[in-house]
Amino acid sequence: MERVTNLASERPVVIFSKSSCCMCHTIKTLFNEFGVNVAVHELDEMPRGREIEQALSRFGCPTLPAVFIGGELVGGANEVMSLHLNRSLIPMLKRAGALWV
Repeated sequence: MERVTNLASERPVVIFSKSSCCMCHTIKTLFNEFGVNVAVHELDEMPRGREIEQALSRFGCPTLPAVFIGGELVGGANEVMSLHLNRSLIPMLKRAGALWV
């Protein structure tokens, strides 16, 4: 848990992902299109990635991607897309210091 918390706080936006996951790719692309400098942790490419994935599940995010904004768990792809569609995502990114425009 502590490792997840530390990793999730390293930048304003942190995504825990798997390199082969299409929804992970979609969410990473969304943030890149906004110009957000995201910290991405590809769990399938990390030596202890499986442990982190299990910790994320205990943290409240049972699926990937797991998105943290401002050190707080936002959720997965559904939650991020819902925030985007109801126009809450950009203000959240600005408050976290991930966007300056």
